Amino acid sequence: MTRKFFGTDGIRGLTNTPPMTAETALKVGQAAGAHFLRGDHRHRVVIGKDTRLSGYMMESALVAGFNSVGMDVVLVGPMPTPAVAMLTRSMRADLGVMISASHNKFFDNGIKLFGPDGYKLSDKDELAIEARLEQIPILVAPDKIGRAKRIDDARGRYVHFAKSTFPDRLRLDGLKVVLDCANGAAYSVAPEALWELGANVIPLGIHPDGININDGCGSTEPMLLRETVVASGAHIGLALDGDADRLIVVDEKGEIVDGDQLMALIALELHRHGKLKGNAVVATVMSNLGLERRLAQDGITLERTQVGDRYVLEAMRARGRNLGGEQSGHIILSDHSTTGDGLVAGLQVLAALIDHQKPASELLHLFEPVPQLLKNVRFASGQPLEAAAVKVAIADAEHQLEGRGRLVIRKSGTEPLIRVMAEGDDLAMVETLVDGICDAVREAAG
Repeated sequence: MTRKFFGTDGIRGLTNTPPMTAETALKVGQAAGAHFLRGDHRHRVVIGKDTRLSGYMMESALVAGFNSVGMDVVLVGPMPTPAVAMLTRSMRADLGVMISASHNKFFDNGIKLFGPDGYKLSDKDELAIEARLEQIPILVAPDKIGRAKRIDDARGRYVHFAKSTFPDRLRLDGLKVVLDCANGAAYSVAPEALWELGANVIPLGIHPDGININDGCGSTEPMLLRETVVASGAHIGLALDGDADRLIVVDEKGEIVDGDQLMALIALELHRHGKLKGNAVVATVMSNLGLERRLAQDGITLERTQVGDRYVLEAMRARGRNLGGEQSGHIILSDHSTTGDGLVAGLQVLAALIDHQKPASELLHLFEPVPQLLKNVRFASGQPLEAAAVKVAIADAEHQLEGRGRLVIRKSGTEPLIRVMAEGDDLAMVETLVDGICDAVREAAG
């Protein structure tokens, strides 16, 4: 079955434009609710959201959909995506929903679904829900309509959980941390957690107004964070995205530290304490070759998956790994969470900073990244990757990079784009190969 609604991370799009409309949200509530009506217990769904204006509209439509098929709804308000996953499990809910477009600007929104185990839905479940979206919903009798309830202590529950992942023997006293919450879902809980652990917190992006989420702040736009860290003399800066499932770090000199460097640090820390399961880390094909080489120095294997944190997590579960992530800053610590958690990952970084008593610039730059270049080619229609000339260009590039680098060509799961990435020790060669493939793709795409 061809996917019409679900992409690589739920349903996402421009608000009030199909598929991201209140009507779709209503239907998703009805379809997902009906799919998870299993057993004779009272069914429950947990719904959280980030701070974008359209969250109110999408939330109301989802509540109506779930209630109409007999599901009770627990509303937790603005909360990080990992908090919704955690609360879904702890409240014994049948389903969890996060209303968010992650790092996108306010005019987009999205719907992420979690199963009763707190994990993102499998392809099988998503396809089953897609099939129900095309059907007329079976509505329950008036006396079976679900109820909606808002709980007030959800934030406190998540703060307590996040703090429990930080080593009991450590405190953050004396550590000056600039924390950018992107005017998003973690604007309240993240500063609270660091403050309770003793940090001197300089908060940014904690005044959401519905339209300023990810606007000049957060993990995708860390310039203000960099400037504030340097100007304030802070030891480190942490930046979350709109739904707080990813993390980017800035050292005391204002230099950005991406997800690959963070995975290297956390992997080596777990390895040092004998806690890295399978002596392996799971990452996507986009993670830098430098990470793979650095981990190998300590006998750690880097296992790659296709792009998307859900695929990283699936591989982690299948292989019994407890650390995985993406270059973009999605870090999954499965000993603690069922999805990426920017705050929890940040706490592990801060724990290492306290433990080693080294400047962040020394601790967090564990390898020199191999030159890497990524370019996107937009196409209107067709299958440009199937063109003979494109296949020849790709084969030639792979031959030239053999033993000296990597080539990754993929079609975007959310936009009509072909992504061309190459990395190797020779930057000039990488640029030439990427440009050659992009030219071939453009010509094939007309």
